[in-house]
Amino acid sequence: MQRTLVLIKPDAMKRRLAGRILTRLEDKGLALVGLKIMQVTPDLAKQHYAEHVAKPFYPELEEFITSGPVVAICLEGPEAITVTRGMMGKTNGRESAPGTIRGDFGMSRQLNLIHGSDSPEASDREIPLYFSDEELVGSTDGMVGTFFAGDEV
Repeated sequence: MQRTLVLIKPDAMKRRLAGRILTRLEDKGLALVGLKIMQVTPDLAKQHYAEHVAKPFYPELEEFITSGPVVAICLEGPEAITVTRGMMGKTNGRESAPGTIRGDFGMSRQLNLIHGSDSPEASDREIPLYFSDEELVGSTDGMVGTFFAGDEV
């Protein structure tokens, strides 16, 4: 099993797409192990986007991610990072394939609706920024393991 962080960004929240996006992720079979609505602060944005802080586009990125609430989600499942990233589509919604979240709902590069960890290392760094251990539900209840029984992990 693998975990990943997903953020439903302020533009998706303003367009009331959170439920539709969340439904797609659950319909795929990914398990919710953490979920909350929150406001990203400038400090959290700097931690999350640490590799971009010195870049010229960072102020716009921070302004966008702090412009409204986000839904922070921790998902779990086999190859959760790759599966989620495939479902998201390319960063630019105009270039994303139909059937992806950005391909179906997005027309912008900057207003791109959703964030997903891009690697296990990023996931390991990002999840604790948004969730304490106490806020994550373990899959030890057997539900996730039963759901994916027979899958090679």
